[in-house]
Amino acid sequence: MAVPAAGRARATIPSIPVAALFQGPGPARDRCDAALLDAASAVGFLTVTGLPAGCAPTATARADLARIFATGEAVRRRLWRRKFAPAHPNVYRGWFPAQNGAATYKEGIDLGPDVAHADFRVDPGDPLTEPTPLPSEAELPGWRAAVARYYRGMESLAGALARALARGLAVPEQTFDAIFEQGGLSTLRLIRYPPRTAESLAGAPEADTWVEHEGRRRYTIGVAHVDSGCMTLLAQDGAGGLQARAPDGAWLDVPPAAAAVVVNFGALLARWTGGRIRATEHRVLGADRERCAIAFFYEPCVDALIAPLPLAGGPSFEPFPYGDYLWETVTQFVEFRGLASARTPRRRPFSATAAVRS
Repeated sequence: MAVPAAGRARATIPSIPVAALFQGPGPARDRCDAALLDAASAVGFLTVTGLPAGCAPTATARADLARIFATGEAVRRRLWRRKFAPAHPNVYRGWFPAQNGAATYKEGIDLGPDVAHADFRVDPGDPLTEPTPLPSEAELPGWRAAVARYYRGMESLAGALARALARGLAVPEQTFDAIFEQGGLSTLRLIRYPPRTAESLAGAPEADTWVEHEGRRRYTIGVAHVDSGCMTLLAQDGAGGLQARAPDGAWLDVPPAAAAVVVNFGALLARWTGGRIRATEHRVLGADRERCAIAFFYEPCVDALIAPLPLAGGPSFEPFPYGDYLWETVTQFVEFRGLASARTPRRRPFSATAAVRS
């Protein structure tokens, strides 16, 4: 593994105050745009601070959403996805239990746009647009309203960041708005990483599960990977463990910070922008304590056509529906592996790996 050269300052994850993005045009917003694009291009990972009240992941908001982890096993089992409960109708949304023998060890729930937008259009033939199974109001009073508030807050923040990146790339400010309009496929994922047990580690692939970090042998709870889509917004608790791979190959800690959001970018946005925005590999190291996180995956509409951007020297490719790309890529992850045949592509043949040529 590459390490920083002797005498060179160790790289860190940039932290950028973004209040100016919500205050209209001006020099402060221009500086913020430039800082965001610089971080997205150089490291592909950053932390944003100075968030408006509706977009900040406060301790109260995080605790409110985390109440689902205190519900009984019977409640959570009713939400299990079909992969874990074959009789259940929900394929893409719902609960995933922790899996023994895997390099990634976590449980949680994937919540779709219907939790925040009552008019979201459900297509019974497409699992990507299926309704989200939820606990009842009696089981978790006020939880659905808290989820809707948080979801809409992350939509607002992601939209502001997308417009800032568009301005930084010198393409029209509204370039990304239409494909992310209400009805997009954004996922709010609530995640709990329990401490690993001997049973959970049995049979796990050695090379992916155990790493050497700062002279210590550590196990993973989130295997090293690159996100497949566009943009991810993450709120961490105080447990730490998240790391991003720097351009020189070193692993950088992404420290948690109160009321801040970690931002990283997916492979599609990296290819779509001809590499101007970096999709960065990241992982999560475990410890002898529970870790909770809230991830928001900012995803276009199922039928949004991903077409070349008006970028000088940008990649050329045939437009394709985002839903096809998302399904082919997401079913390679452990939570969805084996479910590729559950959805029919809107266009045939389709190959995610060839969808965007850099």
